[in-house]
Amino acid sequence: MRIEQLEYIAAVTQYGSLRKASERLHISQPALSEAVSKLERELGVTLLDRRRSGARISRQGRDLLQNMVEVLEAVSRLRTAAGDQTASSRLIRLGTVNAATSTVMLPAVRRFHDTHPGSHVEILTMQQADIHVALVEGSLDLGLVNLLGGDDVAPDLVSTDLLHGRPVAVLPAGHPLAAYDEVTADQLRAERVITMRAGYLMHRFAHRLFGSDMPASCHSTDGAEMGKVMVADGLGVTLLPDYSVVGDPMERAGLITTRPIAGDHTGITLVVQQRAGGHVPRAVRDLHEAFLAQAGTRAASA
Repeated sequence: MRIEQLEYIAAVTQYGSLRKASERLHISQPALSEAVSKLERELGVTLLDRRRSGARISRQGRDLLQNMVEVLEAVSRLRTAAGDQTASSRLIRLGTVNAATSTVMLPAVRRFHDTHPGSHVEILTMQQADIHVALVEGSLDLGLVNLLGGDDVAPDLVSTDLLHGRPVAVLPAGHPLAAYDEVTADQLRAERVITMRAGYLMHRFAHRLFGSDMPASCHSTDGAEMGKVMVADGLGVTLLPDYSVVGDPMERAGLITTRPIAGDHTGITLVVQQRAGGHVPRAVRDLHEAFLAQAGTRAASA
């Protein structure tokens, strides 16, 4: 067994295919595949499920993945202690539904970078279900998602609350509805409403708010960031968690504004998630703590 074989398994898990892993590791795909196959023969287990759509870690591989990560972390600590400073760098993969991007996520990444200049954070925009799967499989280290009041948390994930908020209507500056202290579902129903695509929490909320009588004129998009841009450009209004808008640069610049929704008492929570159990690398723990610290700063200033 060689250390690079464990690194290859971790890379395939992280990047989702042999091809992508080989590109990132700068080795040929056949060489990587053969190295993994040798490790499988040595251990007597199938570590990867090889399909036409790509290779993914197998159930047996997931059971062994934590042990592999611990070995790689131990090797990294050994190299660092021996003076190999490049070993202290680490790639952390963060999945997000684009929640509180400018008020929590990016400031937290900045906090982390200030104390871990050798580490890198790769931010991937994904739907919540995909984040869940990737966390369980080990291809993501952390996930940043929204939960509606009453949502259950998967038992194989650990969720830590960051912010509590409520859904709000997001309007262009100068929109007639901005003259009201709050807006009703009927008023919004008469507007061009930009909804999130199926798979996003705010898609569920829109259907809860409007029921079977959805607005006749709708656009749809992925994630809060594009929704805010479309609102600022006058394409319609949208529904988002208040903490995804208040303090955003477009809100501070007066391009968009928010109004509460009359009669709605839905609660939304921003949470950071990770896989339950097992060893968590120090850098991942520190990024997690940066999220908590930034969320505390955000809540104190709200």
